[in-house]
Amino acid sequence: MTKALITGVTGMVGSHLADFLLSHTDWAVYGVCRWRSPLDNVEHLLDRANRKDRVFFEYADLNDAVSLIRLIDKIKPDYVFHLAAQSYPLTSFTAPLDTLETNINGTARLLEALRNARDNDPAYEPVIHVCASSEVFGKIPADKKPDSGIDEECPFHPASPYAISKVGTDLLGRYYAEAYGMTVMTTRMFTHTGPRRGDVFHESTFAKQVAMIEAGLIEPKVMVGNLKSLRTYADVRDAVRAYYMLVSIDPVPGEYYNIGGTYTCEVGETLNTLISYSSKKNEIEIVVDPARLRPIDADLQVPDCRKFKAHTGWEPEIPYEKTMHDLLDYWRERIAKGHEFLTR
Repeated sequence: MTKALITGVTGMVGSHLADFLLSHTDWAVYGVCRWRSPLDNVEHLLDRANRKDRVFFEYADLNDAVSLIRLIDKIKPDYVFHLAAQSYPLTSFTAPLDTLETNINGTARLLEALRNARDNDPAYEPVIHVCASSEVFGKIPADKKPDSGIDEECPFHPASPYAISKVGTDLLGRYYAEAYGMTVMTTRMFTHTGPRRGDVFHESTFAKQVAMIEAGLIEPKVMVGNLKSLRTYADVRDAVRAYYMLVSIDPVPGEYYNIGGTYTCEVGETLNTLISYSSKKNEIEIVVDPARLRPIDADLQVPDCRKFKAHTGWEPEIPYEKTMHDLLDYWRERIAKGHEFLTR
């Protein structure tokens, strides 16, 4: 049976990718967990995992090379989706060293484990997806942004320790393809969201706060940061379909692709959209919280995805409005279950 390995399976993207592969392929899905990983996003898969029904959770840590070597040697995955990271840009300002260690050196440890397995078995040729980020492009002056959007050759100008770490991730993936002939592709996914999105991201904390206001848990005030940044949104379910197409449609070693949605707006419009879906929309006040402002912001995130679309035929399918509705409903459902949350 074909085997797929997902690092970061307990995150939003990893859990949706597991769902997609289980629904659209006959592959066995191996998800990498740390001992302290919360399992909320894969709770619906635990019964299948207990029955060993094409779902397996394996312990490893990007900061532990031995665990990664043992993992790869045990599973010998045909496809590797490297999604795990310290993925919160704002957090990276307060934990820069952890961010750099996990995202750069952790990626190197995983790629070394795969290279080692390949060296020991010349017939072993895994297809590897290394997930970087659109944050690598950082703060692009408006007068220098390409008219058609940010393409793959746009210079990097990272605007956070997280973005710097993803530059390293991006270059490592390309290096292992060029230096060792490994089938590694790198992606720079632009803003992607939907159910299970972490509440440290702007649109998800907006949705969570709106849902908490509706439930009477907090005052009718939504705390915000910079509302002027421009974002192009994709649905996470479209994103994971893109990742599947990346590895399954004529994978080209060393290639790198920008991937993103088609709906572009300021962060403030996203907030207004979520508020408009609320029964409390006429009561909600918007309050700027200085703690939510980054020292420097990646403020023009508009992708040019023609290269990836030409290679795979991928197109985003889920409308922006459905994505935001589903995100808000996700938080409503979690709050209705009686969970308590920080108001961050």
